Amino acid sequence: MTTLRLVLGDQLTRDVAALRDTADGDVVLMAEVADETSYVKHHKQKIAFVLSAMRHFAEELRADGLTVDYIKLNARGNTGSIAGELQRAIKRHKASAVVITSPGEWRLLSEFRALHLGVPVEIREDDRFFASTARFAAWAKDRKALRMEFFYREMRRETDLLMKGDEPAGGQWNYDSDNRKRLPASVAVPQRFGVKPDAITREVIELVAARFGDHFGDLEPFEWAVTRADALRAFEDFLQYALPNFGAYQDAMAAGEPFLFHAAISPYLNAGLLTPREVCVAAEREYIERRAPLNAVEGFIRQILGWREYVRGVYWLKMPDYAQTNALQAKRDLPWLYWSGETDMHCMAEAIGHTRRHAYSHHIQRLMVTGNFALLAGIDPKQVAEWYLVVYADAYEWVELPNVQGMSQFADGGLLASKPYASSGAYIDRMSNLCGSCRYEVKVKSGPKACPFNFLYWAFLIRNARHLQGNPRMAMPYRTLAGWDDARKAAITAEADAFLDGLPTR
Repeated sequence: MTTLRLVLGDQLTRDVAALRDTADGDVVLMAEVADETSYVKHHKQKIAFVLSAMRHFAEELRADGLTVDYIKLNARGNTGSIAGELQRAIKRHKASAVVITSPGEWRLLSEFRALHLGVPVEIREDDRFFASTARFAAWAKDRKALRMEFFYREMRRETDLLMKGDEPAGGQWNYDSDNRKRLPASVAVPQRFGVKPDAITREVIELVAARFGDHFGDLEPFEWAVTRADALRAFEDFLQYALPNFGAYQDAMAAGEPFLFHAAISPYLNAGLLTPREVCVAAEREYIERRAPLNAVEGFIRQILGWREYVRGVYWLKMPDYAQTNALQAKRDLPWLYWSGETDMHCMAEAIGHTRRHAYSHHIQRLMVTGNFALLAGIDPKQVAEWYLVVYADAYEWVELPNVQGMSQFADGGLLASKPYASSGAYIDRMSNLCGSCRYEVKVKSGPKACPFNFLYWAFLIRNARHLQGNPRMAMPYRTLAGWDDARKAAITAEADAFLDGLPTR
């Protein structure tokens, strides 16, 4: 009796549910398929990262004594789909059953639930997270709005992370107010930890260059860790050199600095090379042993125990309808500058340039630069969500979609965030050194020299007044708008429309 155990490219964890009770004669199936590399045109580095990590993981499983049937992307007979490769493997190995760990995306779970393979198929819950989907649903039941802060506090209590008895360490649940500092010129930024590609990764890079040359992004230099051992080395480097300053400067931006003090471990967490519990426990230890301050450690743990778990819960609670939300009725097409990076807006050019070169930009660049611009411009959230899914090495729909629909674009109408994360150029100027070398002038509100974020911000508020002016957290800007006459409002709206209409979309 042979059980076929499927492992997907974001399930590269030794104790993932499908592998937990392997027996002699079982076969682990891993397959590189065209459907997964091309359902959107993923950044070249993301494809290279996932395929190389899969190949390395297969070798680790073999070294552990497991039988692995690994299908490469260019293998003869590759059907190009997970279902097709399952069917072929069942026949090849005369399998009597299939075991699958629930995938991270709704589209794949729907496909798996509809499988007719002629043998029993068991879909096991993915329990690599702190909170099961049922646990989150129980917390969310009967709540009109789902606020991360309250969920995060429950997770702290349940895990005992950064707790002192029943109270949070230091007496506060979060230290976000301490984590909003602009980076001083005198503070040195640590060098990013990178891994030189080995023979397996070089083979994958050549494959990606040949097959996906028209996809977004630079393929090299490629420095991502592709094994658990190297991902752990990257994380240890973060703990030692970056975590102590991570808290204070986690919202900062600086020209030419894609990583600053960020861990950049999200691709490793989301693919399974690292686990959320181990990184949170390790970060807590840095605080306990007084190597990192509480505001830095709490800020790091909140991103994982709080935000990461929370957006996953929202995704599985609200899909598939959540992907269709568009509360502000945004309809513009995504400007071409998101792909080319060619723009005189220095902050946008920096964020998109980092994304092109590294398949990465940190969360403030995503939220308050590229996301903020898309929100102010009224870009169709479906197009925004697809862009984020394409361009980042850590992007999977379960984590990307709620961040776009709920946090970045307010498309869910306030289910996830209490207000739109909209701002003028003043925020970017306050948190970065980017505005001083921009062609536009951040303190100018209108006219050819004005920072586009300034007039776009006010036009956004005018355009969406019926949706937003009753929001208590938006009261201050709407009080300002109340003092404007119709002519001034019309002028700012016309300026914003003219600017946006002038942006190519192809």
